[in-house]
Amino acid sequence: MFGSIWYSNLTKPILTPPAWVFAPVWIILYGMILVSVLLYSITASREKKLSGYVYLIIHMIFNLLWSPVFFLLHKIGIAFVVIMFMDFTAVLMTVKFFKISKISGTILFPYIIWIFFATYLNLKIYLLN
Repeated sequence: MFGSIWYSNLTKPILTPPAWVFAPVWIILYGMILVSVLLYSITASREKKLSGYVYLIIHMIFNLLWSPVFFLLHKIGIAFVVIMFMDFTAVLMTVKFFKISKISGTILFPYIIWIFFATYLNLKIYLLN
């Protein structure tokens, strides 16, 4: 992973998982997001789909921004701001999906928990370094 030497030298909180955990967890979570979006897209009416897709797109923009800001630019504080927006948009997206399809929204709960945990890690790394 890019930035791994820099990252390995950071002081990290005690709850930081080993590096090998992140790839499989993200693969599973992105798969769950895909299933959730598919369920949402076949359940929601055309008018209701649009706002959910907007939340999804905005959320994924923040999701895609976080890694380069953190690992390439080494801007831990800015990455924390990005991940806070990521949290907010993930909650909006989950609520919207849940209102249309309980299953679609529920599938996103583990993702919400994981990114809240990632937010905690980001903040602690910022404070420790």
